[in-house]
Amino acid sequence: MDGLLRRLSGPAAGAVLTLLVVGLHARQSGDWKDPSPHVTRFVSVGRTVRLEVLDWGGSGRPLVLLAGGGDTAHVFDDFAPKLTPGLHVYGITRRGFGASGFDAAERGGDRLGDDLLTVLDSLELTKPVLLGHSVAGREMRSVASGHPDRVAGLVYLEAAYPYAFDNGTGPTVNEFQNLRGPQDPPPGEADLASFHALREYYLRVLGFTYPEAELRQRRPINPDGRVGKERDSPGYAMLLADMKKYAALGVPALVIFAEPHGQGSWIEKNTDPNVRAAARAYAEALTAVTERQVKVVENSAPNAHVVKLPGAHHYVFLSNDADVLRELRSFLNGLP
Repeated sequence: MDGLLRRLSGPAAGAVLTLLVVGLHARQSGDWKDPSPHVTRFVSVGRTVRLEVLDWGGSGRPLVLLAGGGDTAHVFDDFAPKLTPGLHVYGITRRGFGASGFDAAERGGDRLGDDLLTVLDSLELTKPVLLGHSVAGREMRSVASGHPDRVAGLVYLEAAYPYAFDNGTGPTVNEFQNLRGPQDPPPGEADLASFHALREYYLRVLGFTYPEAELRQRRPINPDGRVGKERDSPGYAMLLADMKKYAALGVPALVIFAEPHGQGSWIEKNTDPNVRAAARAYAEALTAVTERQVKVVENSAPNAHVVKLPGAHHYVFLSNDADVLRELRSFLNGLP
């Protein structure tokens, strides 16, 4: 598939990718069914691009979930059903990932934000709350900056980093990207025997695991029934391209940081003195840079409520779901 896409460009590549990805996922699913109680639809956002939209149902204020870089809306498969009492919950897979399409000719700093607005229009959502993880903070800020009247509030789950808030006084994206800690051991042969085994691997290494549907979006099933290598996703090139500086916020926001960041069960239980020393050094450096970013958010967005969760993982809605739910409910109760 990659070779074919390299020979194509523009709308042709986007159309081929959409057809191949949807067909591939259908063949690989076999008899397995996603247990998460959502309905799947596709919304057109460009000449050849359709985005996967998951609808978990529920009643009340609309809440739209946006995944971090490399993930799809299925990363919320376990978290979203906990939100449906009192909320109507949706999730969007951005272009270039999972079953969503991609068109290399459609780019630009606000492209992902424009996609989000198109989906909101298609779903006929009036002033929803947007909840984004990690790099989703960028497209949320794009919408809130240009169209603050379209949303009731924003929830940043480890998402308020320089791509979302930058007033010129805080750290840069490169400062975060240049930090390096000990790398988790990759999954071994036994861990790739099945998706169940792969989920157990993440539980052992991270202390939490990902929904199986999300892992099936990231990896294929090999002909021998084993889990294959991670897929290449064309959307990566758009995540931090053509960045803009956002230094103000015109809508209420809940901003959750993991500080200090948890590094997973593998690090916490590791007895190798070299690994532990490297983990300590990384934690200290990351905490210092994160604290600078926290100050930027507090100074740039006085209408934001900033929460720090000590020891939470970057995937804070998986590692600390009860804390996130508590803070989210409190925030939503305070919205008009």
